[in-house]
Amino acid sequence: MVGIVKVAADPGQSLRCMRFHKTMILFVFLSTAMALAEQMPSIGIIDFYGLRQVSKEQAQQALQIKIGDDPKRVRGESKQVEKRLEAIPGVSRARLSFVCCDAGKAILYVGIEEKGASALQLRPAPQGKVRLPKDVVDADRALDNAMRDAVVKGDTAEDDSHGYALSHNPAARAIEERYITFAARDLNILRDVLHNSADANQRANAAQVIAYAADKRAIVPDLEYAMSDVDGEVRNNAMRALGLISGFAQNHPGLKIRVSPGPFVDMLNSLIWSDRNKSSMALMYLTERRDPALLADLREHAMTSLIEMARWKSTGHAMTSFVILGRIAGLPDKEIFDDWEHGDREKVIAAAMKTAADIRGR
Repeated sequence: MVGIVKVAADPGQSLRCMRFHKTMILFVFLSTAMALAEQMPSIGIIDFYGLRQVSKEQAQQALQIKIGDDPKRVRGESKQVEKRLEAIPGVSRARLSFVCCDAGKAILYVGIEEKGASALQLRPAPQGKVRLPKDVVDADRALDNAMRDAVVKGDTAEDDSHGYALSHNPAARAIEERYITFAARDLNILRDVLHNSADANQRANAAQVIAYAADKRAIVPDLEYAMSDVDGEVRNNAMRALGLISGFAQNHPGLKIRVSPGPFVDMLNSLIWSDRNKSSMALMYLTERRDPALLADLREHAMTSLIEMARWKSTGHAMTSFVILGRIAGLPDKEIFDDWEHGDREKVIAAAMKTAADIRGR
């Protein structure tokens, strides 16, 4: 499956807002972004992840896609491209993900899962018949349309300070404010759908709406459960919600909201780009307090993935992994952010690698 995601175009703005925990990045949900596919500009960046034993040169040769190619055409050939990549000795699976946009150009991420690599343990799809109320489903469709219009207008800011997203765009915000009512009225139905509905779109919708519940502690287990859903959009919405809740929890320690970091660490090694994107966002918040056990887990199980992601050409996507590596290196946040703004990525990456090597050598 080829995923397409729309993100904020100004990483500098994201960084400034992140410093004050008022992130205003708009991660448009996959269903909305898919509708923008026909308008996506030519490819400006191609980046790989998951390469360990297989060389980048081997992957590029099999890819047969270049800067300037038309994403619409490439999407139509995606299955053939993935089969070529999977024919490389040592490759188990491959996935393409288009992301819009960086400097007005599309980004193509090429994910590789090599043979012997640990695959995510995902639950099989449930088989229940439970469904969401009609007004919740209708609101989801309306939000897709509003988000699409907002992206076209460049009105992509949002306020995450409440632990859920409220768009700057008035039409989108009005629908999101209805989600607060839905989450209070239909909490039990949302949980039932999220856990038991056979319809993946309904589960994804439930993961999106339940995030607007007032009691964040009560819904964290439901969203963590959804992180192991077999459907990528369900996981995407659940992790996005948990990422925003994690930021909210850091600002409101008295509420004692705890989001478990372990599943996010596993997601950093996923074949699916949106898993990596959303998990790094959540871990950016979760590492803020420099919990030694979490940093050790990241060093042990995700260093290689964090390094390759911190080197991605799109600064907006590389930033979260860069920040995490800086914390692994023991650097203060001010120094990490200053190095980011000065473009000193390799300095921080090298510091994190040295820290990890020193700890292993003790």
